[in-house]
Amino acid sequence: MTSVPDVATIEQLSPDRVGRVIAPDDAEYNRARTVFYGGIDRRPAVIVRPADASQVARVVSAARETGLELAVRSGGHSLAGHGVCDGGIVLDLSDMRGLEIDPEGRTAWAQTGLTAGQYAKATAAHGLATGFGDTGSVGIGGLTLGGGVGYLSRANGLTIDDLLAAEMVTADGNIVEVDAENHPDLFWAIRGGGGNFGVATRFKFRLHDLDGVVGGMLMLPATAEIVRSFVAQAEAAPDELSTIANIMPAPPMPFVPPEQHGRLVVMGLLCYAGPPEAAEPVLAPFRSLATPIADMVRPIPYPEMFPPEEEDFHPTAIGHTMFVDSVGQDAAETIVERLESSDATMRVTQLRVLGGAIARVPAEATAYAHRGSRIMANVAAFYDGPEDKAVREAWVNDLAAELRQEDGGAYVNFLGEDGAERIRAAYPDATWDRLTAIKASYDPANLFRLNHNIRPA
Repeated sequence: MTSVPDVATIEQLSPDRVGRVIAPDDAEYNRARTVFYGGIDRRPAVIVRPADASQVARVVSAARETGLELAVRSGGHSLAGHGVCDGGIVLDLSDMRGLEIDPEGRTAWAQTGLTAGQYAKATAAHGLATGFGDTGSVGIGGLTLGGGVGYLSRANGLTIDDLLAAEMVTADGNIVEVDAENHPDLFWAIRGGGGNFGVATRFKFRLHDLDGVVGGMLMLPATAEIVRSFVAQAEAAPDELSTIANIMPAPPMPFVPPEQHGRLVVMGLLCYAGPPEAAEPVLAPFRSLATPIADMVRPIPYPEMFPPEEEDFHPTAIGHTMFVDSVGQDAAETIVERLESSDATMRVTQLRVLGGAIARVPAEATAYAHRGSRIMANVAAFYDGPEDKAVREAWVNDLAAELRQEDGGAYVNFLGEDGAERIRAAYPDATWDRLTAIKASYDPANLFRLNHNIRPA
């Protein structure tokens, strides 16, 4: 067990200065240090839950002055567990959930402790939406800083494409508001560069009119032909449709026939953000691929795309994210064969067709530079213990290697403990050089390093 400093010696971290302070001997400490993914058992010296930017600034200053490692947590969904550290300070934003919606101006100021689901529910009450990922419990802080690929991406772009301004606490403890006119270099960097440049405490987002969507799950049997055809239909669909194809064993859900449990399926998640009356001809080609095992696609409020999650669900998983140029018959056969050959309790290849509004933004406009990437592929498997982890990791890496094509990029938000080479894959050369220069300007000592780190030039 790692020893941790006595919180009492960190004078700057008194509750009257920084908000709620949780020490190792507090009853809520173990729950507070738990992040989404299992297998991460780190013991910080202190967990601080501030209420506003001024309190965040004091925590940042304390970390800088004491030299303690600083972990910044919004929703705690980092695959690498970046939201918690050993022996350092966890800056937990979960108490910062203020949301100011301007329905007439079609904008919202949101504190970064909000989750995607909370934001979606509040804005949907006004018939409005900003696109955030595909999981309701993910914090909007890390999701936005990495780019934000989700159910509305083909229709409206990435989350960062609707980011109008941000309130940031920089490494020197200053609070700055950044936008296209103020600190434009920092505003460029935080749109895809992750948490390397400061703590985002509030975001100003553009809101889109959205009274609802036609969406939900369409489960089909998984054959190579169905996998290939599903992707082809998603590529041919209008931009109003975003899809996620999860090729995986069918879970024992109540609506899945028992004889299908454990059999390979395409769990298709579809979200049509256009006029409901225009949805049927767009969705019909997917339904015609095979007799659906389950068809739950229907007109719903947009927040229903984020189903409830089990609070104590903490999977241990290994994953690999990548972009591919196409999914032809050979790639589809490889996916099906490799999934069938594994005995992991859960394994999946996820395919997300990109394009649409994502691709209409110039690559150099934001630090997310993969605007021309056509399909995101994520390979993952659950594991049980260290020995099993090595087995599953080898399977994941082998399948990813077989799927690799010309596009060598990666989406930073889906990286795990991948190392420096994979972080570089997230940022093409010109983007990387600009990011390292901005890092040197705003965080020359690399205080914000517990992330997919961009070192200062």
